Amino acid sequence: MGAPASPLPPTGAPSAGAPFIAADVGGTHVRVGLVDGHDPSRLLQYRKYACADFAGLGEVLQAFLGTLGPGLAIDRGVIACAGHALDDGSLLSVNLPWPVVPARIREQLGFDDLRLVNDFEAVAHAVAAADAHSLLRLSGPARAMPGPTLVVGPGTGLGAAVRIPARGGAVVLATEAGQAALTVSTPLELAVLQEFLRERRHVPMEHALSGPGLLRMHQALARVRGVAPTRSTPDAISAAARAGDDPLAHDTLDLFCGLLGSAVGDMALLYGAHGGVHLAGGILPQIRDFLERSSFVARFLDKGPMREALQKIPVTLVEHGQLGVIGAASWYLDRIRQEDDACTEAAARTPRRRNTASTASQTRDGENHDETP
Repeated sequence: MGAPASPLPPTGAPSAGAPFIAADVGGTHVRVGLVDGHDPSRLLQYRKYACADFAGLGEVLQAFLGTLGPGLAIDRGVIACAGHALDDGSLLSVNLPWPVVPARIREQLGFDDLRLVNDFEAVAHAVAAADAHSLLRLSGPARAMPGPTLVVGPGTGLGAAVRIPARGGAVVLATEAGQAALTVSTPLELAVLQEFLRERRHVPMEHALSGPGLLRMHQALARVRGVAPTRSTPDAISAAARAGDDPLAHDTLDLFCGLLGSAVGDMALLYGAHGGVHLAGGILPQIRDFLERSSFVARFLDKGPMREALQKIPVTLVEHGQLGVIGAASWYLDRIRQEDDACTEAAARTPRRRNTASTASQTRDGENHDETP
């Protein structure tokens, strides 16, 4: 689900402090905000749209711009989106309902500058604001040790990014963790995995640990038990599991939480996430009560001798909500500042090169003059 950031060459220098739009694009919804050009956490307007209601992302953004009124001209923006950025600027994604081609959208909107960043990379950029959006601490101490922070969560796919502290600001690493192979530990999980393997050779984590994956797991578990599925949508499975009146739905969601805990524990070890784990995405806040009672934490910690190390890592559930929009806006303003700084440094170096050349020329002239009889 991860994708490297892929800025498009701007046609003009971004106006300092001017408002711009930031969009967080998922497989089900698009969240769009009008952002203060000085403060990425300040959303002047915010709306949420259903992907199914629009022919493409350009139409979603046009609808949002249409709500701003004729007196406000917006010509810049940033898109946070799941997928892999290709060399031609388009986006390869298995989870979006329509193709995303930023160059085409920029032309459609008449924008001067439109950039693309991975959705969970954007959320990782907003991790400083995550405490304000924290819903529940599942494991670990209240205060994290210094170190990388992992942001991970299931939605239409499984996204993950790592925020690494560095001098002058943090570095965010987008990942394709959701495409890594699903691993299992219990006989029941193995039986479900074998059902998946009847249909495909490679079973990525997000094949099970996502909204669509929850439904796949429900259907596979039904086949393992020789019964018919009881629910037909991920939301229906979650609701029935939380209500406690459907054993198959309950066991499906418990299986989901256990596998997720194990996968997140693996990621925390792989990325050295001593700075904490933030669970985001659109699914987990809706099942927070079930998640807290599930085997998630036990499976997160069940890593043999590394259990003690994982006990020191705070694991918190955060409300994804506006974090993707705020993170995309933060990423965008950081890029603009970096470009401005680079231009300033280049301009400062240019006169020095001229002076050096002039001094060298004068020195040669002086030497030639001294040698003249």
